[in-house]
Amino acid sequence: MLSEGDMAPDFKLAGSDGRTHSLKELNGKYVVLYFYPKDNTPGCTMEANNFNKRLDDIRKLNAEVIGISKDDLKSHGKFINRHDLKFLLLSDVESKTIKDYRAYGDRGIFGVGTLRNTYLIGKDGKIIKIFEKVNPKSHADEIISALKEAEMKSGVT
Repeated sequence: MLSEGDMAPDFKLAGSDGRTHSLKELNGKYVVLYFYPKDNTPGCTMEANNFNKRLDDIRKLNAEVIGISKDDLKSHGKFINRHDLKFLLLSDVESKTIKDYRAYGDRGIFGVGTLRNTYLIGKDGKIIKIFEKVNPKSHADEIISALKEAEMKSGVT
């Protein structure tokens, strides 16, 4: 079980930009690593659009948003183009990273699959905060508040 304060598991996943990405390449920045069930579905689209709308505010807080689902890169490409998303999506078709982050489990009437969980990872690679069963409508605002709190705790204003 992952807990706040643990080192976030590293990964190597194919990205929507055509490159392979790892968590450690983002050391020195906050990372909003959010897991979502499926591209172009109502809740996932709402969550992605809200992150997109608040992306400038998030980046001003020295953070990057990265979405992970088990969808392939072709699906991610359609999702990005359809909604003009400005952040990276990673493809985890085998659900390895999804499972490493404990973002896989019972989704009620939707069966077993990717859970809507987010991990706020600090500049040092440690998990600052875990958000489970997030509300896609208000989650971007919740992340901004958590980032501001993290900055205050680190002594940077």
